[in-house]
Amino acid sequence: MDTLTIKKVVVIGPESTGKSTLSELLAQEFNTSWCPEFAREYLMTNGSDYDFQDLLYIAQGQLALEEEFENNIRSKWSVSADHHFINANKLNYSQKEPVLFIDTDMYVMKVWNEYVFGKCHQYILDAIVSRKYDLYLLCNIDLPWVKDDLREYPDEALRKELYNMYKDLLINQDTPWVEIKGDYNARLETAISAVNDIL
Repeated sequence: MDTLTIKKVVVIGPESTGKSTLSELLAQEFNTSWCPEFAREYLMTNGSDYDFQDLLYIAQGQLALEEEFENNIRSKWSVSADHHFINANKLNYSQKEPVLFIDTDMYVMKVWNEYVFGKCHQYILDAIVSRKYDLYLLCNIDLPWVKDDLREYPDEALRKELYNMYKDLLINQDTPWVEIKGDYNARLETAISAVNDIL
C-alpha cells in the first residue's frame, strides 16, 4: 500500500490577521484538524521577554507539533490501496487525500528572526528547503489589529512592512499561494475555493 499523502495548507501573515480563526474554520469545513501556533503556548508558559535562542526552541516545537498532527491524521484514516475509499471519519465531500491546516510555518519564523534580530537560525533555513507544502494562504492586514499580551506591532506601517516581507517570500518560491482579504466571510470563501482547487 502506498504511503498516505496529506495535503498541507499553511496559513501565514502578520499578527492579528485572523490566521488562527481561519485555520479553525477551514478545519471545520473540511472535517479535519488544524495545527496551532506553538509560539503562543511557548510564550505564555515562558514569558514574552524572548531572545534569539527562544526562537530556535519555538521553531523546533512548531515542527514537532506539525508532525504530531500529521501522525494523528494518518492514524485516523483507513485507506484502500488506491486511496479511493475512506472508512475513517464520515466526510461530507469526496477526496482522495486528507488535508491538514497549519497556522504558521518556518517562513513566519524566518521573518520573525530577521525582523527582530537581523539574522536567522540555520535550522529554520534548512527546514524551509526540506519541508514541502501544497498551498499557502497569505492573510492581509485589512482586519483591525486586536491587542493581546503577546502581540507587538499595532502600527499600520510596520504591519504593512511585515506583510510585504511575507508576500516577497511567497512570490519567490514554487508552492501555490493565495491572498486572503476582506471580512471573515470573504476570507473563508476565498480560502475554501483555493483548498478545493488542490484536492
